[in-house]
Amino acid sequence: MRHTSRTAGSSWLMLMALTTAFALSQAFRTVAAILATPLQAEFGLSPQALGLFAGAFHFAFGALQLMMGIGIDLQGVRRTVLMAFPLAIVGAAVSALAPNFAVLVAGQVLIGIGCAPAFLVCTVFIARQFPAERFAAVSGMTLGIGSLGMLLTGTPLAWLVQATSWRTGFWALGAGSALSWLLILRLVQEPPAPVASTERPSVLGALRSYGALFALPHTLGIVALAWVTYASFISLRGLWLGPLLIERHGFSLVQSGNVAIAVSVVGMFGPVLFGRFDPGASRRRWIVGFTLTVAAVFGMMAFDPGAALDVAGLIAVGVLSGYIVLQYADVKAAYPAAMTGRAMAVFTMAMFLGVAVMQWFTGAVASIASAHGADPFMSVLLTIAALLVSGAAAFVLLPKPTGTRASSTG
Repeated sequence: MRHTSRTAGSSWLMLMALTTAFALSQAFRTVAAILATPLQAEFGLSPQALGLFAGAFHFAFGALQLMMGIGIDLQGVRRTVLMAFPLAIVGAAVSALAPNFAVLVAGQVLIGIGCAPAFLVCTVFIARQFPAERFAAVSGMTLGIGSLGMLLTGTPLAWLVQATSWRTGFWALGAGSALSWLLILRLVQEPPAPVASTERPSVLGALRSYGALFALPHTLGIVALAWVTYASFISLRGLWLGPLLIERHGFSLVQSGNVAIAVSVVGMFGPVLFGRFDPGASRRRWIVGFTLTVAAVFGMMAFDPGAALDVAGLIAVGVLSGYIVLQYADVKAAYPAAMTGRAMAVFTMAMFLGVAVMQWFTGAVASIASAHGADPFMSVLLTIAALLVSGAAAFVLLPKPTGTRASSTG
């Protein structure tokens, strides 16, 4: 009994060490909301360039999800994160020292690559170290704890940047990343792999294995919706929140940071709430309904209803974004057990590439709107609403899963 207790305690300690890297990745992905205004002032960035800056992290992060999954299979959890995460530290330093916009974007790409395995290693570690019946509960707790990283890019970062400069913000996050890497090096041991090393596939073989997933007709609808749901939340929280409140309503940097904290806090509890709500057989209809509800909130905010309603809309999106956890359940139910891992990897990749594209695209929309004398925030928010509606339509109209492990896809 004592040995079992010590083993469980050790597993939790190692998971918490891994979760620190995930928390830092959450901080890096939302940093643009607070740094947008000072970056625009220093480098003279257009909204399109700002969208490119914010999207660079997510493009690098999303594009490498499949490769990081293969790396975990071939090299293990500990080695993969210890090899990749130093690039986030280097990227933070490059960003802090950036003499121009191009170097700043290069730093974001390095950070995205370094953070790419941060959540995957947590999920694999949980699968290997905890009982199967506890996977959902422990994963949800890990998501919540990791989301604390978004709190760093609220008031604390806003205060630091206002008192010093945006460069200090990157130095602080880089120092935190270095401490996280040392914790993982010191505390984490490799969990036992589910198969012997001689049975592990080659890199090429592992990449080929994704072909069967894309051959299934219902994958396209799942990917289409995944492309826009998380992207809408992160584009708002991670890019447009600060500029919207500062330029539209005259908020200070710290005041906008306070709102970012509120959105992040409610966003932490949303997945727990919706996880308990899981409607089972009618899950897909609820997913579509929540997507359209979020689109309606974006549509309302587009028409400048006033500071109070804009803040309420931001918080509402933070709460409602928790329904994305139902998409994970839908993916799990939509594929045979042998394909679940690959399906989750593709779903995660679609989510983060969607963030990159949406942030870049909405930046371009804002630039075009400004050039023609239109309200850039109205254009951005209406664009996000339209993308959500399009994703929901694709989810409904494209082929649906049949003959899967659960009728809940129906």
